[in-house]
Amino acid sequence: MIANILQKPARLIVGLMSGTSLDGIDAALVRIQGRGIDSKVELLHFLSVPYEEELREKIKELCSEEHSSSPKISGMNFYLAQHWSEAVKEVVREAGLSMADIDLVSSHGQTIWHMPEADPLNPYRPKSTLQIGDLSVLSKATGILTVGDFRPADMAVGGHGAPLTPYADYIMFRHKEKGRILQNIGGIGNCASIPAGAAPEQIIAFDTGPGNMIIDQAAYELSEGRLSYDRGGEWASQGKVDEGLLGEMMKHPYLSKPPVKTTGREEFGKEYASGWIRRAVEKQLAPQDIMATFTAFTARTIAASYRDFILPGTRIDEVLVSGGGAHNAALMKMLAELLPEQKIMASDEAGVSGDAKEAVAFAVFADHYIHGVPNNLISATGADRPAVMGKLALPW
Repeated sequence: MIANILQKPARLIVGLMSGTSLDGIDAALVRIQGRGIDSKVELLHFLSVPYEEELREKIKELCSEEHSSSPKISGMNFYLAQHWSEAVKEVVREAGLSMADIDLVSSHGQTIWHMPEADPLNPYRPKSTLQIGDLSVLSKATGILTVGDFRPADMAVGGHGAPLTPYADYIMFRHKEKGRILQNIGGIGNCASIPAGAAPEQIIAFDTGPGNMIIDQAAYELSEGRLSYDRGGEWASQGKVDEGLLGEMMKHPYLSKPPVKTTGREEFGKEYASGWIRRAVEKQLAPQDIMATFTAFTARTIAASYRDFILPGTRIDEVLVSGGGAHNAALMKMLAELLPEQKIMASDEAGVSGDAKEAVAFAVFADHYIHGVPNNLISATGADRPAVMGKLALPW
């Protein structure tokens, strides 16, 4: 089966992504021709299956030391894989294809803990990462070779295990004449700076800080559970930014830390967001002002990251935004005001769906894996050397 895939001039792969926003599972059906950095990537079909509120809250529990447990993790590991297998079948069905047409499934998994640096006080907590959604369950349920669990291989050679998508961003978005930043705004924001005509080693990539994570938690708490996010940034657009509270939030030490760096829900998750919501309520801020301030926090962290770590040495013409944040008009407006010398636009304008981009990226990673081609970007993750990331689960 693997030998047959390797002989094909083009492969059909379903990439799966469930990110830190916990909004649902994204499935992208992709055709890939060629190999390595010269691969040609075509999105054939995409769907996103939203998570119900109960599932979203249960996954949040797993990202907290206080509320997680071994039985909860074990059960969710299998549950998510079973759930995701239905998304694979659906995206293939909607594309008018059969499961027999698909060469590979690729799954990032659901990150529930990411520790890019070792605990200096506990030798039993080296740097590590954990993504759930069992690959064997997924492969057996779909009947397709499945690749996943990419991050550990990068960490095993000294990397942070993230961000991973900048490698695929380079393949899909590099430009001979334009300097670009690919900014994904999911639960966490991450960026990849690709100078005009750049070689892979010239890319600067890192997590900028919270993306939608704090905004979403505020929408959920302030609406008493009626909303899971601020649709289109409508709520934030009605409010006024509290500069005092925003100044306090901008003092977080992660923001001034130079790349290579990565973060996640462990640092900016539910407890962090709820603490700032309580602080805002103490200041008697109206809900719309809280939303505006938290949205400005995401915009300011992104813009400050560029000014501190990218723009001093790189000409950037365009910022291509993907992820849920690209649909937040208030956030996009703030970014445009903070970055007047760059064109701020959705990645769709450059030919790749911003909603599908990360799922597409993991299809690329699986294709590299099956060909034995390194698929980490050491300038982004800090790894000591290139590595072939991923693990393979067989359907038989």
